[in-house]
Amino acid sequence: MPPLISDLTAAARLARTIVADIALYNKDKISSGIKNDNIFDLLEKEIKEGLDLYRSKVDPAVDKTNNFFNKALVDILIKRYGTIKSDIW
Repeated sequence: MPPLISDLTAAARLARTIVADIALYNKDKISSGIKNDNIFDLLEKEIKEGLDLYRSKVDPAVDKTNNFFNKALVDILIKRYGTIKSDIW
């Protein structure tokens, strides 16, 4: 088993890569989720799987205060789709 990622840049890059894959394969869910303010409910399974993968590869001490995965969720799932009409966003 390879060692866990302990480099901050590598951990952030992995988080962004995983979330980008979630976004790539779930564009319809993202659009609907933003419109209806239930994006995290619609992508619950995918986000959990992505987070589990991330945690299996990154040293817990690295992400303890950095929260790279959650930041990637906001940057990629919310900010990137900021042109979608929504009452809440």
